Amino acid sequence: MGSPLPDLRQISSWMLTNAPSKRRLARLVPALWRRHGREDITMAALFLANLSSEDLGQDPWMAFIHLLQKKEPLSAVLEVAEELVRSGNSIPDDDWLAAASEQSPHWHQYCVLFLSLRDYRTELSDLLVSNAPNGGELFERIRERLLESEH
Repeated sequence: MGSPLPDLRQISSWMLTNAPSKRRLARLVPALWRRHGREDITMAALFLANLSSEDLGQDPWMAFIHLLQKKEPLSAVLEVAEELVRSGNSIPDDDWLAAASEQSPHWHQYCVLFLSLRDYRTELSDLLVSNAPNGGELFERIRERLLESEH
């Protein structure tokens, strides 16, 4: 409890370097997510971002979205997405995001968060942002920034 991010990064780095089986670390990810503490989410994000698709058994983005429950705190979703992008995992394409956004209002908001991490915009991504359902303060700040950057 209360471990700062640099310490969590160092712990995860040590675990990733010294684990006898990366697959074991991959199996920890769902358990960490279920616990849902701040440190648990951070460790899950670091493992998702730094384990290979082979270790995870699927693409890191797919592994991540399978963890998401009906409604997650947007800050947790954003933290994991940022870590995935930071480690070089490409954000899903527009077609995938458009299909995912149709699942529910929460998924639409998750997709806008993912789009906020891209360094390019498309007509479809702009449409996803402008048609997103209203959200809380964090979401609206992100959406407003995206909408302002359109012009």
